[in-house]
Amino acid sequence: MPNHVHLIAGFRNNAKDLNKVIGNGKLFIAYEMMDRLRSCGNKELLQQLAEAVNETDKKRGKLNEVWEDSFNWEECRSKEMIEQKINYIHNNPCKGKWKLAKSPEDYIHSSAKCYITGNQGIYPVTNFMEMDDIDLSRAVVEKI
Repeated sequence: MPNHVHLIAGFRNNAKDLNKVIGNGKLFIAYEMMDRLRSCGNKELLQQLAEAVNETDKKRGKLNEVWEDSFNWEECRSKEMIEQKINYIHNNPCKGKWKLAKSPEDYIHSSAKCYITGNQGIYPVTNFMEMDDIDLSRAVVEKI
């Protein structure tokens, strides 16, 4: 999506902290975005991201503000809930103001192609619905 990301994350047999995983992911993505903006010379957007940094963060050396401070997450306690969230995520780019694709499997940044056709898209996908050992106590859906 142009201004947010939906994802379902599940942890198997480890004690990863969700906040740390999301924080590290956002950090990696932000660095990559900044590198790409610099390499294509997008000075206007670089300036906007620099101006968005609050004074406290500027004193700590932060140069750009790419993300909002928090993210929304919801625990998924059943396979039915996971399936409902997957369907929402897959259909989201095709609806409302975005209309980024005619069908979910046509949106290249979606896992829908894997779920609908069984073929991997440009990102590797693990189909939650084919997993026997989903730890529902640790599966969450997020919007970041």
